[in-house]
Amino acid sequence: MDQLGPTPERAVTDEATPEPGAKPETDRIDQTDQTDRSDRAGRAEGTALLSGPAHGSTTPPVVPVRLVSAPPHAGTHALFVDVGYVYAAIGLLVTGTAERRSFRIDAEFLISSLIDEARVVFPEGRLLRVYWYDGARNRVPTFEQKQVAELPDVKVRLGNLNAHNQQKGVDSLIRSDLESLARNRAIEDAVVVSGDEDLVLAVETAQSYGVRVHLWGIEPAYGLNQAEPLVWEADVTRTLHRDFCAPCVFQPAPTTIASAFVTPSAPVPSGGPAPTFDQVWRLGGKIAERWLSARGREDMADLMPGPRLPENVDKALLVEAEGELQFSLRPYEDLRRALRNGFWDRLSQEFGTVHGEP
Repeated sequence: MDQLGPTPERAVTDEATPEPGAKPETDRIDQTDQTDRSDRAGRAEGTALLSGPAHGSTTPPVVPVRLVSAPPHAGTHALFVDVGYVYAAIGLLVTGTAERRSFRIDAEFLISSLIDEARVVFPEGRLLRVYWYDGARNRVPTFEQKQVAELPDVKVRLGNLNAHNQQKGVDSLIRSDLESLARNRAIEDAVVVSGDEDLVLAVETAQSYGVRVHLWGIEPAYGLNQAEPLVWEADVTRTLHRDFCAPCVFQPAPTTIASAFVTPSAPVPSGGPAPTFDQVWRLGGKIAERWLSARGREDMADLMPGPRLPENVDKALLVEAEGELQFSLRPYEDLRRALRNGFWDRLSQEFGTVHGEP
């Protein structure tokens, strides 16, 4: 039996006996297993961070978050200004009266202020233009309306003005322009400065084409000055307060028509050829235009309805014409009549039909 091989005790002893100074094999295996487990755990943790928490884990996943702010609005916008509403509301707020004869508004300054306010709302936007809706008798523009029409980026739209100085047809013009621009994708935002309930349908139509409607109003002196249905339909509302409106308003010094025109000095002696009838007629209209600008439409309205001028106004007209012509018109009745008729014709365009001297 000894020849069959070593005893079990000897075999175990030979296999388990390490070389001097060497670590046991079992220690090397344990160290390798620990390293592999560490690598696997690291890979599993990285996978969990990307794919989410493991089932039953209470630790929330680490998810990278990127904060994105809304980009500045860079669309096209237009302003639709109902002048009748704006003037009446500003007058009532600042001066205590809605009567346009009682105060004056610097229209150019007001339009510039509205454009600046729109730049605050649309810092990256592009202004298409300002639509300026006002009334005029027989739709003939006044001197002020002509001045507004000459401003850049402004389009004047005129409705009619009836005998009671009430605007007619202005709302339909606003509706037409607002719906047309929205339908043709010409604007993305519409700023409507009005308070009339008749614009509700136009607002709804513009919104159906994707246009955002911003309703701006003047701070009410009391109560409300905008129809609630219009306010409800608007996407955004904004109030222009007294500190915005007051710089646009100035009140002319109270004068009477007698003190507004001062008769100048002595007449110019005639010398040289007399002017023609047509030349004097045109000069009368030119002087009327100049007086409308200098004295104001409200003061000139006191001359209506004619057909004769107060004595002091007639003298002022005559002397101013003579100074410009360097010719005395006093000996020529027909030329004086032509001067007055030219003057009345210009006022007729401003205020409606009047009759000059026969």
